[in-house]
Amino acid sequence: MKIEPRMEHEWLQQLVGTWAIESECTMQPDNAPEKFKGIESVISIGDFWIQGECHGEMPGCDTMADMVITLGYDPVKQCFVGTWIGSMMPHLWIYQGSLDADKNILTLHSEGPSCHDENKLAKYTDIIEIKSSNHRTRTSLMQGADGKWHTLITTSYRRIQQPCLIAI
Repeated sequence: MKIEPRMEHEWLQQLVGTWAIESECTMQPDNAPEKFKGIESVISIGDFWIQGECHGEMPGCDTMADMVITLGYDPVKQCFVGTWIGSMMPHLWIYQGSLDADKNILTLHSEGPSCHDENKLAKYTDIIEIKSSNHRTRTSLMQGADGKWHTLITTSYRRIQQPCLIAI
């Protein structure tokens, strides 16, 4: 059975490449934001998936962190799907999401440990917005116990290397 990639799979391919990351994090509403930097390398896994590996500073620590994201599109569920893991925690984040009508914003929903109480789960939303072929942003929000959404992290990604094809 031959399955053809859909528009949603093709949309993900624009994320392939190497990106310089600048982030600002506010884990508690009353705290001053912390800034940190990193680098992300995103590759295609066939026509249907992408995988990003990020290495960067860890806010509030004197250590570095590694993170891995996978994203694809499930035509049966009719939604984007994926996972995220980070070296700073044992939780596997599972994403489901959708593209906006203009096809510039991918909104991903997940559930994970609350920033305020690691024994409780909270709802999270990550919003990836394509600004240009060389610039995208990601805004991570958490739903508080009061039901309101709070911005935790804003990240700017700037392409530093165009993807290349290597014949094998």
